[in-house]
Amino acid sequence: MHPMHERLSGITSRRTFLVASTVGMAGLARTASAAGDAASLGNTGGRAKSTILFFLCGGSSHLDMWDMKPEAPAEYRGPFAPAATTAPGLWLSEHLPMTARQAHHLAIVKSVGATVNTNDHHAGYYHNLTGHVPDATFLSLGNNRTPYRTDWPFMGSVVASRRPAHPTLTNAISLPHMPSKLPYTRPGQFAARLGLEFDPLYVMGSLEKPLVFQAPSLTFEGDVTAQRFGNRRELLSTLDRNSREWDRGDRMNLWSRQQQRAASLLMSAGTSDALDVSREPKELRERYGETVNGMSLLAARRLVEAEVPFVTVFWKENEDKLAKKCSSAGGWDTHGNNFNCLKDDLLPEFDRGFSALIEDLADRGLIDQTLVLVSSEMGRTPKIGDRRSGGVYGAGRDHWTHCHSNVMAGGGIAGGQVYGASDRLGEYPMEKPVSPAHIAHTVYHAMGITNLEEFDSQGRPYYLLDSGEPLIELFG
Repeated sequence: MHPMHERLSGITSRRTFLVASTVGMAGLARTASAAGDAASLGNTGGRAKSTILFFLCGGSSHLDMWDMKPEAPAEYRGPFAPAATTAPGLWLSEHLPMTARQAHHLAIVKSVGATVNTNDHHAGYYHNLTGHVPDATFLSLGNNRTPYRTDWPFMGSVVASRRPAHPTLTNAISLPHMPSKLPYTRPGQFAARLGLEFDPLYVMGSLEKPLVFQAPSLTFEGDVTAQRFGNRRELLSTLDRNSREWDRGDRMNLWSRQQQRAASLLMSAGTSDALDVSREPKELRERYGETVNGMSLLAARRLVEAEVPFVTVFWKENEDKLAKKCSSAGGWDTHGNNFNCLKDDLLPEFDRGFSALIEDLADRGLIDQTLVLVSSEMGRTPKIGDRRSGGVYGAGRDHWTHCHSNVMAGGGIAGGQVYGASDRLGEYPMEKPVSPAHIAHTVYHAMGITNLEEFDSQGRPYYLLDSGEPLIELFG
């Protein structure tokens, strides 16, 4: 568990956590000077004002979506066929027909590989969300490896720290959940050593009410009523009382610096308005698909319209529906029945929501200023059959961190292209191999972020990501 959440889990008052989460995840620039530096940097490296990261929790199959291998033996290629798209020479799975119509906006990187293979979710999240190779503790602890304060920061937190504070919202927002179920919180999605103030604000959604998104910090219980929060003095008094639950020293200083900011966020109509997807026309909601994932993408579009610098949509699993069918937690971790789970459930929902996002951004003139990145913690085994679900008979694909695909669109990226290639079976990168560090640097480049120097508590400089480089070839 993240140290902040570990500490908060012992606090019995849910209200305390909810209010504290606003302050802990505000994503503010450190100082006015830093904000000015970020503003100037934002005009130098790329066109993107915002990034939307769509993270397919569980490990999506590159071979059945983006990197089809029709010439491979049947035990590798599976039953899906490649289909033509609006981009000449760019082929996608036949089960992504709506995405195929947006392919002229897409750049597919087919050669993303891991330099250290621990073959588990925690390490995959960390590597792909931070750009840093997982350290030895990921191998020794596996899914018991909790987020550390000394971890390298999430790329969204890096972006948040380099941009001026948003006037009414926060610089980094994640929805519709925090992966994964406690106590197995995934490392890599937090600011960590960069500082608690750059953690994302988490906005929660549900499978049952997909049109409802609630920032925990906007929900109050106990003796805190809407009327009392209408009184600024009462609000600050409540924040003061809650702050005593936190550590002294640096955290108290942080609380003091962010107290006014938290009050503004809690009382701002703009915060809840930006998350209110019910304001969108029903026809548009249906285009995205009125599921929690589809509506999260629609909320992401509303947030980038409001110029939030970094928005992450973590695919929310449907465990009740898919866990047994797919031998998984209900997401993209298709250990069993891979092809039916993809064809019947996962791909149709993804196809509708993702294609709608790209189309919507293009229709509104936002595509050039919004980078969209589709990623996951890993790919799936090229050879069909996972021993945990009956081998070949179970028709699953196991974890595969050696190779997977990322998809980018907008933000200055030239669409309709493929970068790199995997080998003939999709097992390893073959042409133009890259790492998650290259992907993270490409995000920073698109956002115009060139200064990745930081300073530790002793004032010593260090570099936030010293491997990899931006994929300049992707930009038009």
